Amino acid sequence: MEKKVIIIGGGLAGVEAAYQVSKRGIRVDLYEMRPQIMTEAHKTGFLGEMVCSNSLGSFSISSSSGLLKKELEMLDSFFLKVAKRNRVPAGNSFAVDRMKLAEQITYELKSMPNVNLINEEIKKFPKATIPVIIATGPLTSQNFSDNLTKITMRKNLFFYDATSPIINAESIDYNKVFHASRYNKGEADFINIPLNEEQYSNFVNDLINAEKVEIKNCEKNLFFEACLPVEEIAQRGEKSLSFGPMKPIGLIDPKTNKMLYAVVQLRQDDVKKNFYQLIGFQTRLKWGEQKRVLRKLPGLENAIFERYGRMHRNTYINAPLLIDKFYQSKLRKNLFFAGQICGVEGYVESINSGLIAGIFASKKILGKPLYSLPKQTATGALINYISQANWKDFKPTKFTFGLLPDIRVKKANKKIKKELKAKIAIESLDKWIKKANI
Repeated sequence: MEKKVIIIGGGLAGVEAAYQVSKRGIRVDLYEMRPQIMTEAHKTGFLGEMVCSNSLGSFSISSSSGLLKKELEMLDSFFLKVAKRNRVPAGNSFAVDRMKLAEQITYELKSMPNVNLINEEIKKFPKATIPVIIATGPLTSQNFSDNLTKITMRKNLFFYDATSPIINAESIDYNKVFHASRYNKGEADFINIPLNEEQYSNFVNDLINAEKVEIKNCEKNLFFEACLPVEEIAQRGEKSLSFGPMKPIGLIDPKTNKMLYAVVQLRQDDVKKNFYQLIGFQTRLKWGEQKRVLRKLPGLENAIFERYGRMHRNTYINAPLLIDKFYQSKLRKNLFFAGQICGVEGYVESINSGLIAGIFASKKILGKPLYSLPKQTATGALINYISQANWKDFKPTKFTFGLLPDIRVKKANKKIKKELKAKIAIESLDKWIKKANI
């Protein structure tokens, strides 16, 4: 067997998989259709472009994303290493300059001796005489998606997702906003737009009544619950936004020295502070309506939009029917899946699945045994869930501590239990790394 792996898709999972295969001395043909063919959400032809938020979550190991990132560090994640060099201020969160990160990832990956980057669309599935990793992501092209259904027995699904608007920093009226982080943790890295009860009520009403991009009747309400459009949240109740993306907890209005009624937060999107993203404001409002409604917010009266929020369809496979605990097809053992196409949800989860798929594909081509990951680890719990969930109502999932085996500890609060689970996860992964010779 030729020592080469084909990877289809140059997103977060694809670039991580390519690095893991390459570092083990195996050739990689990495196919990415951009910039020849663009998706609904990508802006550039760079590899590893983050299209929605620029945040990778917390580093605290008592948080879900923090534990997953700790395990990525232990497993030598390429994406995470480059991301740390492109970090932007965001309080306790790990946010990055999305464009600089994607540009640097592309440059470094193209410079690797075993990686052959091919910018063209794969329309038909290649013959799997050598390992193939499908990491085409949720924005898989229609041509490839149509052919993928033949392999997956038409067991692929979809939901709708949306991106948040990005505002030009120079167009913000800083006399009406203030800089702060919740509970004064870290530096004052966020721009906060304060709203009183009347302003909040009017804003919610505007969101509900604004014109939206229509979708087919048979496809309505197919949204991912963890990433709902802001106007969908608004329709769930008068205070749904003030308990969601507009919650004021941990922020004090410097003018009144009191907690706000509601708040809109903006997070730095690039190193030079030229652009800010509205946090949690993914939307399917028409572009003209976004401008009209968001310009009613204090400080955004003259907002210039670098990017409007937009909706896009996310495709994924019915993983419990199709893949095993190695991200490997149950029907074609040379076929692996990684990233959001396989039913994991979130940036860190996508990176993680690409890393593991890359390791297992490499092991297979080198004729080495595959050792399943301990279910006590975040990485193992994630693949254990998506490969064994109920296929009849399978939905994409992020990693949560609830996926880990429960532990019995007397008089332990949630934080202590999470810390203990994290400790067990780290110890278990360390043993696996040694046993599997990673």
